Amino acid sequence: MKLCYFWLVPLLVTSLTAQAQQAVPAPGLDFEQLNNKTHQPSGWRAPADNGYQVTVDSVVKYQGRYSLRIQSVATPRQEGTYGVATVQLPVYFQGKTVQLHGYLKTRNVLNGTAGIWLRLNDGQGKAVAFDNMHLQNVQGTTDWKRYTISLPLAPEVQEILLGGTLPATGTMWVDQLEVTVDDKPLAQAALRPVKHYKAEQDTSFSRASGISLGKLSKQQVENLAVLGRVWGFAKYYHPAVAAGEHNLDACLLRLLPQVLASASLKARSQLLSAWLTSLGPIPACAACQEPAADSTRLQPDLAWLTDKRQVTPALSQQLTYLRAHRNQGPHYYVAAAPYAGNPLFQHENAYAQVPGNLPDDGLRLLALYRYWNMIAYFFPYRYAIEEDWQRVLPEFLPRFVAARTAEQYRLAVLSLVTRINDTHAYILPNDPVLSAYWGSYFAPVQIRFVEGQAVVTEYYDPSLGPATGLLKGDVVVSVDGRPVAELIAQRRPLTPASNEVTRLRNIARELLRGRTPQLQLVVQRAGRELPFTITRYPAGQLNLALNNGTPDPKAPAWHKLPGNIGHLTLGTIRNKELPAIMQDAQATKGLIIDIRNYPSDFVVFALTKYLLAQPADFVRFSEPQFTYPGVFKLAAPLQVVPGRGPAYAGKVVVLVNELSQSQSEYTAMALQAVPGVTVVGSTTAGADGNVSAIVLPGNVNTRISGLGVYYPDGRETQRVGIVPDLEVKPTLKGIREGRDEVLERAVELITKASIP
Repeated sequence: MKLCYFWLVPLLVTSLTAQAQQAVPAPGLDFEQLNNKTHQPSGWRAPADNGYQVTVDSVVKYQGRYSLRIQSVATPRQEGTYGVATVQLPVYFQGKTVQLHGYLKTRNVLNGTAGIWLRLNDGQGKAVAFDNMHLQNVQGTTDWKRYTISLPLAPEVQEILLGGTLPATGTMWVDQLEVTVDDKPLAQAALRPVKHYKAEQDTSFSRASGISLGKLSKQQVENLAVLGRVWGFAKYYHPAVAAGEHNLDACLLRLLPQVLASASLKARSQLLSAWLTSLGPIPACAACQEPAADSTRLQPDLAWLTDKRQVTPALSQQLTYLRAHRNQGPHYYVAAAPYAGNPLFQHENAYAQVPGNLPDDGLRLLALYRYWNMIAYFFPYRYAIEEDWQRVLPEFLPRFVAARTAEQYRLAVLSLVTRINDTHAYILPNDPVLSAYWGSYFAPVQIRFVEGQAVVTEYYDPSLGPATGLLKGDVVVSVDGRPVAELIAQRRPLTPASNEVTRLRNIARELLRGRTPQLQLVVQRAGRELPFTITRYPAGQLNLALNNGTPDPKAPAWHKLPGNIGHLTLGTIRNKELPAIMQDAQATKGLIIDIRNYPSDFVVFALTKYLLAQPADFVRFSEPQFTYPGVFKLAAPLQVVPGRGPAYAGKVVVLVNELSQSQSEYTAMALQAVPGVTVVGSTTAGADGNVSAIVLPGNVNTRISGLGVYYPDGRETQRVGIVPDLEVKPTLKGIREGRDEVLERAVELITKASIP
C-alpha cells in the first residue's frame, strides 16, 4: 500500500551513496528538458487535479524555450489548496548557506501570494529549514523579476526540495531556477567528506562466523535467548551503536561462544554486562520521556529487563539505565522511510556469498536474532500475533541450529515469518532454494477455496487450461495421491497470512505447483470422483496475473453494464482516466467499484473527490518512534476531500474479497468514508500499512507491514480486513454456470435503489 501524507509524496527520489558522491547537475531547473511521455519538465512532480494546472509554457518565458506555469483553474478556489511543483536534490556538498534563485512573473494573483520555495530535510524526511517567499508578498500582476531564498545548511541536511508555489488564485510563471551554495554554483560547491562508520570497518565475519554448534542443552537455550534479547536491545537503544560505532553482527558473533558456555545466570550476566560497558559511555538524556498514554498504540515488551530469572540485579540496572537514556538521534541500523515513516532497515549484511546458500551456525542464529528483534521493536501489529513473542525466540533457537541444509534453513525462516500472521510477511519468490523446494511447474488451472473446497475456477491459459480436461467447478480431492486436507495441514505453518481466508487463498495458489511436468489429480464432478493426469508448465507460459484479480492488464477499467450501471475495475485504472470516466458516470444509475484486485494506480484521493460532498476522516496510522524503539504513536486522522464539482448522486457499491490486499484495502477504507457506500463481497486479506523490507543471512528477503492502519475510531484492519456490509461469496453452482454472483448482487442493490 502506498500512503500519501502530503503533496510532497510523489517526488523523484535520487540516491547517492557515500562511496559514489560526485557533483551532479540539478535536474531541469531551467525547464528546457521535457519527459517524452508526459511532456512535463524532467524530474518535476505536481499533484494531480487539485484545482491547479502545472505545465510548461512555450509562449510566456524569461529565457530559453519553456517556463513553468502554475494556474488556478477551480472556481471558487477550495480553501487550503494550492498549486505547487516540486523537484528533489541530494545534498552531496557542504557549506554554510543554500540559496535558491529564480525568475517569477504573475497575473491576477489574488487571495494569497506567489513564490518559489525551498525546504531542507534531514535523513528522515523531516524539515530542518523552510521558506516559501510568503513575506515577500508577491501578488497581483507583475513582470519578470529575480527572487532569492537563503537558508542555513545544517550538517544533518540530506536533501533539498524546491519549486514554485501558488497558494492563491491567478497565474504565475517560474523560469531559470538556480541553486547556489555560499553564492557559488553547485558545480563549484565543496563536496561533503565521505563519512566512514567504524561499524563498516569491522569485517571479521563478512562471509562466515566460524561457529559450529551441536544439540543445545536447556541451559544453552536459555543463555542464547537472553543473549538475543540483550543484543537486540543494545542494537536499537545504545547511542554508540546508533552512531555506527559498532558492527553489531560482529559483536554478537564474538560474544556468542562465551555466553553459550556460561554455566549460570550470574556468569552469563557478567559477560553481558561487560559487553554493554565495552560499547561506550551512555550520556544522560534529559529529553528521554515516557510517551503520552493517550497517543500511544503500542509499547515495547521490556518486562524481561527486570526479570530476575533472566538477568541479575546489576545487569538489570544497566539495561534500565540504557532504556532511560536511549539514543535520540539518527540511527545507523534503522530510519524512517521518506514521506511514509515505516521502518527502513539499513546497513544489514545479507551474507549473500555463503557456500551452498547455507549460512553457518553462527550466522543462522544471527538471522533469528535479527528478525526477532525487528518484530519486537518495529512491527506495529506485534500485539495481534496472538502469542507471546518472547516465547518464540527460545522455541526457534534449536530449530535454527539444527538446520543442516539450505532448504531446512529456509523452511525454518519461513516458519518463523509465518508466526507473525501478516500477509505481507512472505519470502520473496525469487529465492532459489525455496523455488526449487516448491517446484517450477504450474498447472494451467486456477484453484480457489469455495464452500470449503479446492475448486477449479479459471484457466491460466485459454487453450492449455481446457486441454487438461478439467472443468470450472471441479473439486480437487487429491494431488499426487495426497488428500487436499492433508496438504492444507502440512502447508498452513509455512504459509504467511493475516487470516484464514487469505492463508487458504495462498495455499490454493501453490496447491498444484510441483517439481515435475506431470501431475496426478482426483477431482469430484457430478457426484463422481474422476482421475486426471495433467501437464504442468513453467510460470512464463501461463497468465498467473489471474491470482491478483487482473486477468488482462490492458483491459479497459471502465464500462457500462446493462441497466445503465457503471463498472469501474481498479486493477487496470490510471489516474489520468478518472476525469473522463467520472464525467461519463454522472448519468448512470449507480456505480460499482471493483477492488477484487490490486489497483494499478493510487486513486484514493483522486477517486473519492468525485463521490464526496464534504471532507471525511477515513484512516489513522500508528507510526514507529525511532527514538523509543517499540513505541508506536497514533497520528491524527487523514481525510479524503471533495473535488470541484457536485458529488456523484447515484448508489455506490464496492466489491471486495480475499484478493483485496494492502492498497486495495486502503482504497476500500477511503471509499467507506463516502456516505451511502455499500461494501459487498467477503473478508479481505487483512494486511495494510507500507511494507518494510528485511534481509537475513543467506540473502533471504522478506517483508512486514511497517505502519499500523486503523479506522478513525481506532477499529482494527490488520488480520480483520475490510468486513463487507453485505457478505456474498461465490458458490459451486455459480462457478459451474459461469456467473459472477458478487457482481450480480451489486447490480441488484443498485437496481432496487433506483426504483421509485
